[in-house]
Amino acid sequence: MKTRVLTGITTTGTPHLGNYAGAIRPAIMASRQADVDSFYFLADYHALIKCDNPARIQQSRVELAATWLASGLDPEQVTFYRQSDIPEIPQLMWLLTCVAAKGLLNRAHAYKAAVDKNIEANEDPDAGISMGLFCYPVLMAADILMFNAHKIPVGRDQIQHVEMARDIAQRFNQLFGQGKALFTLPEAQIEESVATLPGLDGRKMSKSYDNTIPLFSSAKELKEAIARIVTDSKLPGEAKNPDNSHLFTIYKAFANNQQTANFHHELTTGLAWGEAKQRLFEVINNELAEPRERYKELLAKPALLEEILQAGATKARKLAIPFLEELREAVGLRSFKQPLQKVQQATKKSAKVARLVSFREKDGQFYFRLVNANGDELLLSKGFANPKQLGELTVSICQHMAELTVQPQADKLALFWQGECLALSPAVVNEELKTFEQAIFTALQEIAEQQD
Repeated sequence: MKTRVLTGITTTGTPHLGNYAGAIRPAIMASRQADVDSFYFLADYHALIKCDNPARIQQSRVELAATWLASGLDPEQVTFYRQSDIPEIPQLMWLLTCVAAKGLLNRAHAYKAAVDKNIEANEDPDAGISMGLFCYPVLMAADILMFNAHKIPVGRDQIQHVEMARDIAQRFNQLFGQGKALFTLPEAQIEESVATLPGLDGRKMSKSYDNTIPLFSSAKELKEAIARIVTDSKLPGEAKNPDNSHLFTIYKAFANNQQTANFHHELTTGLAWGEAKQRLFEVINNELAEPRERYKELLAKPALLEEILQAGATKARKLAIPFLEELREAVGLRSFKQPLQKVQQATKKSAKVARLVSFREKDGQFYFRLVNANGDELLLSKGFANPKQLGELTVSICQHMAELTVQPQADKLALFWQGECLALSPAVVNEELKTFEQAIFTALQEIAEQQD
């Protein structure tokens, strides 16, 4: 069975070197592996959250499509499409929105940051915050779950969104799966070896900081941009520290091992910054010269780009259409021609639910036990010295579900938060680990929803 990998880039600006080294190039290399089924898309619905300039979004869509193809993406080997060409994605988003807990979305980093910024400015907490921003994690979940992707390559700032997609998928599976996992639970894939490039000023290369180097600018423009990279004041002949040099970090992303070693040595023995910038220009230009020409050719053929993306959308919808129909049936949106199912009686408020049970043992320590609706123990915590500490922890667990992880530990599962093991499950046989893990997160989600 192939591993399905899904990656999207938001269409809000001109692609830059950071996009290429951090996402596009490694994704294209991964797509050539025989055991990988790759899905790549232009996240143009996401762009509407960040940008209200139609011309900019349209230009970025064209530029990003041309960038992927010019960089070596083979549309015959992957599924390459625009998010907005798959109407099943926003339909799925609504189904997911109806099961996503508001408390879960309240904890999304982007939303919390926007609220905090408003509070600092003595504004209304939700001033200027759209429902698009608030529901961004649900749209991302729909992108992922529509194609049941296994691995999602993301930066560390996006891990939370993948974990939220898992939480929402688990809740949907529990409510409507009838014992079947409708959604595959995705996993964030962090490639430590993939470069995160600094920009001209040393901060992360980002359109937000206006410190980018456009990917397919002309050779002259590339050289001028590199000349603006900030360096220290060391003179020619003085030793430089490559490990503290933003210029050297960018060089490593485009050079081979031997070139990198030579460049490192030259900097430590006094290479002038002007000459170092010339070396950087040469190594980048050597890699990008041919793709730059293909990029220009593709920009001149918008009809060809449209044809490729429409073919990709057709390919993607062959999976999306029947899967959405399955999901519609699961939630009750069936054809009237199908026989009616027996209506289940609504559960009373007093129905049993998952819960965290706190108690004190003979050793004087305080513990919590996570049990499901049937009263089965899922987790037993480590001991705590006082009940206040335990109470604050149990509240925090439900408020930070997206940051929790469960890892195998011998024949048990261990619950981790902020790098600390908080609790252990009973002994679980190997083939039941995934099922037990899902049961843990389902129970925690139920408790979080009760608190909301």
